[in-house]
Amino acid sequence: MPYVNIRIAGSLSREQKARIAEEITDTLARLADKPASYTYIAFDELPDENWAIAGKLLDEQ
Repeated sequence: MPYVNIRIAGSLSREQKARIAEEITDTLARLADKPASYTYIAFDELPDENWAIAGKLLDEQ
């Protein structure tokens, strides 16, 4: 059973999440022979202040 966790700075619209979930599910079904009904996807949307790149928080850039 595939479990995919997507962590992203900021947020996605409901439509974006639906499309991403569909694409990932289709890819796993096509390339890994995993039934769509077995694929679980979780979205973790984190505020920019909780991410840093090159020593700077994203909300500082």
